[in-house]
Amino acid sequence: MSIFKDLWWFFKLEKKSYIPGVFMLALVALLELVPPRIVGMTVDYIAEGELTRGLIWQLMLILLGTAVIVYILRYLWRIMIFGPSVRLARLLRNNLYEHFTKMSPSFYQRRRVGDLMAHSTNDLQAIQQTAGAGVLTLVDSLMTGGFVLIAMATTISWKLTLICLIPLPFMALSTNYYGTLLHRTFHKAQAAFSSLNDKVQESVNGVKVIKTFGQEMEDIQEFEKQAEDVVKKNVTVAKIDSLFDPTIGLIIGISFFLALAFGSNYVLQGELTIGELIAFTTYLGLLVWPMLAFGWLFNIVERGRASYDRVSSLLKEEVDIKDGADAKKEIPSGDIIYNVNAFSYPNESEPLLKGIHFSLKQGETLGIVGKTGSGKTSLLKVLIREFNGVEGEITIGGSSTHDFALEALRKAIGYVPQDHFLFSATISDNIAFAVPEASFEEIIHAAKLANIHEDIIQFTDGYQTMVGERGVSLSGGQKQRLSIARALLMDPEILLLDDSLSAVDAKTEERILHALKENRQGKTTIITSHRLSAIGHAHLILVMVDGRIVQSGTHSELMEEEGWYRDMYHRQALESLVEHGG
Repeated sequence: MSIFKDLWWFFKLEKKSYIPGVFMLALVALLELVPPRIVGMTVDYIAEGELTRGLIWQLMLILLGTAVIVYILRYLWRIMIFGPSVRLARLLRNNLYEHFTKMSPSFYQRRRVGDLMAHSTNDLQAIQQTAGAGVLTLVDSLMTGGFVLIAMATTISWKLTLICLIPLPFMALSTNYYGTLLHRTFHKAQAAFSSLNDKVQESVNGVKVIKTFGQEMEDIQEFEKQAEDVVKKNVTVAKIDSLFDPTIGLIIGISFFLALAFGSNYVLQGELTIGELIAFTTYLGLLVWPMLAFGWLFNIVERGRASYDRVSSLLKEEVDIKDGADAKKEIPSGDIIYNVNAFSYPNESEPLLKGIHFSLKQGETLGIVGKTGSGKTSLLKVLIREFNGVEGEITIGGSSTHDFALEALRKAIGYVPQDHFLFSATISDNIAFAVPEASFEEIIHAAKLANIHEDIIQFTDGYQTMVGERGVSLSGGQKQRLSIARALLMDPEILLLDDSLSAVDAKTEERILHALKENRQGKTTIITSHRLSAIGHAHLILVMVDGRIVQSGTHSELMEEEGWYRDMYHRQALESLVEHGG
C-alpha cells in the first residue's frame, strides 16, 4: 500500500475532487445497507401476517428512492475519482517528456528509446489505474465492508458476525503473499515489454538494412523470441493474479457455511428471526464485493507500485548539463576562443581532445579537417555544451560558454549534425522547425541558400510534401540540404556544419558555400569536412589527428608546409581527376 503514500502529493493536489468522491462512495456504501434490511423486514411482516398493501408501497418507494440516489451518486463519484487519475497520467507524462528534453546525449546512450516509450505508456497506465480504480477499491471495500459489518453486528447478531469473520485473517495473509509475488513478476514483465519495444523500434528504423542483408527471417525469429519472453512473464503474472479470486471465493464460501450453520441454530433457539437470518446472509452477500475488491486492490496496487518505481527512478536521474545560478540570458556573440586542455566523454578514461588552443574572430570561417575519429565532431559538441568533462574553457565574446544559459547559447548556434534528422511533417514545417513563425518567403529564401529549392518544387506537393519518418523518402543529399536550410533560417550568430556537405556533388557544394559567403557577412561559420574543397576558403583551417591540432593556418599557408593537409589535398585532387577522366 506504499504506493498511496508515494502518491499522497497528488491526492493533496486534487483534494477538491477526491474528498467529495470519497464522501459519495461512503454514502453509496451506507445506502446499500437499506435493501437487505427491507428484505428482512418484509419476510418478518409476512411471517407475522402484518404485511399490508400500504406497507408494500411504502417499502417499494424506499427501495426506489434509494436506487435513484445511488445511481446519481455513482455517476458523480466516477467523475470525481477517475477524472483526477487521468490528470495524474497527463502530469507524469508531461514531466517525463520535459525530463527527456533536458537530458544530455549520455542519458540516451544508457537508455534505449523503446524502454523510454514503455515508461511513458504502459507504466503510466498502471499508475493511472492505481489513482483511479485503486482509490475506488480501497475506499469502497473499506467503507462497504465496514458499514456492512457494523450493520450485521449491531442490528442482527454480533456473535454470528464474529463467527463469520474467522476465515478473514487467512484471506489477508494469502493476498499479502500474492501481492508480494505480483510486484516482483510484474516488474519483470514490464522490463520485458520495454525490451520488446526496443526491438520493434530498432527493426522498423533499420528495415532497409535488414532487407538489404536478407535478414528478415532472422529478425522475425529474434522478435518472436522476445515476444515469447514477454508472454511467458505476463503468463506468470496472470497465474499469480488468478490466485486472488479462488482464494477469496473459498473464504466467502466458508463464511456463508458458518452463517447458515450457526444462524439456523440461532433461529431454532429463538435468538434470530427468519427475516433477520435472511437479512444477515444478504449482508454477507454484500461482503463478497469488498473481499473481491480487496484482492483486486492488491493486484492494482502492486502493478502501480512496480510502475511508479520505474518512472520515479527515471525522473530521479540528474540532468547532466545545467545552467549556473547567474547564467546570462542574452545571446552570445563575438570572437570564439578555445582553451581546452582535455575533454573526455562520460565513462571514458582517455581524453578525446587534448591541447586544443585557437581563436576565431567574429565573422570568420573555420575549417576543421582530419580522418575519421580525429575529434572534429567532439570539437563542436563541447562548444554547444552537449557534454560535461571539459578541462579548460571556451569563450564567446570574452565570456565562458558556461556563463550563458543553455537556451541562450543554443539560440546563437545553428547546428547541422552528421546524422540528419527530419520529422514526419511537411518540408515547409521541417525547414521552419526552429523558427515556427517564419513566413513562407523566408522559408523559400533559406531553401534557395541551401540549394534545395529546385528539388522541392519538383515534388508533387512542393513545400507541402510530407516527409516520411526520418526523411525516408528523400535522398541523402536532399536531407543534408534541408537540414542546412533549417539552420540557415535561424540566421544564427554561429553556424556549425558537421560534415554536412558530404552527400552533395562538387558543383552543389560550391553553390552552397558561395551562398553562405554572400549571406553570412559578419557571422561566424565552422565547417568540419573530409573534403578539403569544402574548407579551402576558410580564414583558419585546423588539421586534427588523434584529438590534437597538428597543423593550423590558411589554405595557402598549409599548402606551403609538408604535412597531412598538403598530402591529402594532392590525393583528393588526383582522385577528382581520375573520377572525371582527366
